Amino acid sequence: MHSYNAGVAGETPSNQARQPVSLSTLIGRRMAASAGWLPFDQFMALALYAPGLGYYARGDRQFGHLPGPGGSDFVTAPELSPFFGAAVARQVAQALDAAQADEVWEFGAGSGALAEQVMATLGARVRCYRIVDVSGALRARQAARLARFGQQVQWLDELPDRLRGVVLGNEVLDAMPVQLLRFDGAAWHERGVVETAAGYAWQDRPTALRPPLPDACFVPGAVTEIHLQAQAFVRTLADRLERGAAFFIDYGFPEAEYYHPQRSGGTLMCHRAHRTDTDPLVDVGDKDITAHVDFTAMALVAQDAGLDVAGYTSQARFLMNCGLLDLLQTADLRERANAQKLMTEHEMGELFKVIAFTRGLPGLRPLGFAAGDRTHTL
Repeated sequence: MHSYNAGVAGETPSNQARQPVSLSTLIGRRMAASAGWLPFDQFMALALYAPGLGYYARGDRQFGHLPGPGGSDFVTAPELSPFFGAAVARQVAQALDAAQADEVWEFGAGSGALAEQVMATLGARVRCYRIVDVSGALRARQAARLARFGQQVQWLDELPDRLRGVVLGNEVLDAMPVQLLRFDGAAWHERGVVETAAGYAWQDRPTALRPPLPDACFVPGAVTEIHLQAQAFVRTLADRLERGAAFFIDYGFPEAEYYHPQRSGGTLMCHRAHRTDTDPLVDVGDKDITAHVDFTAMALVAQDAGLDVAGYTSQARFLMNCGLLDLLQTADLRERANAQKLMTEHEMGELFKVIAFTRGLPGLRPLGFAAGDRTHTL
């Protein structure tokens, strides 16, 4: 649910007092510059990442185990159980050995929980753990959590020109802005946002954009997403990964399930206070906005860019292949109960998937896909 890249530029008022700009004002300015209609991907980028204003760019803490009656909006896998990162670390170690490398890059590191767990498990095996996350608020939180690792952990504003080692992304692809498309039974329209006296509202415009399946697969009135920014991210990653492996963990489906006729409302979802809703036009900036990942699209763009798809499976299968059950042998009852949520079908075990891309590692058979690989379903 957390992204590495804001993708939006801040605005500063021209007056000398430098009065702060509200998120609604910023969105209004962008709408005015776009003739009053803002494509949803741009609206989503502002709502989540506008510097100092968007959901992930504010100074408060939205996710993790937080004290107090309000708590957090959601909890990610590494915050749920430290055994998540310990299991992932086994896969990281195998891939580092295969690449003869000692560097890890994590995109969208959130609270820093996964980085902490991987570093605590692998220690000096990782010479440098680089985090790509432009949110100043999240960086501060990560730095406090990871202070004990000193200079082993570094922060970057963007992808480096060349990568050799292992790339990690936990719940990062789902938080990248998406285009919304609506099918009226004859033609496709892109869904955008306008401002009315009653607040934000949807407005559709004709578009040349299309989902990857034929029109006959969609019922009239269907709304769905396409993931052009996430695809561009994977393409850029492929261009810069010289030798190594990338592992992305997120919720989503292969193409046939993603665009199934029964999913005619799409997958767009908002998260706040451990509750979900499907209306991103209210409480803008105060809740998370995500869309499930089309893993087929990610695999195809990776292959087209020269990467090998090294595996695709459920989170449950991946963690078990990486030895999670062995790690739990010394855990107490509470720790086992939390870790169980990572694997059970009705919790995170089946909805979340793991996909791996490699370059220059023809002999690598990633540990996490040793059994239950579903690459054939993509």
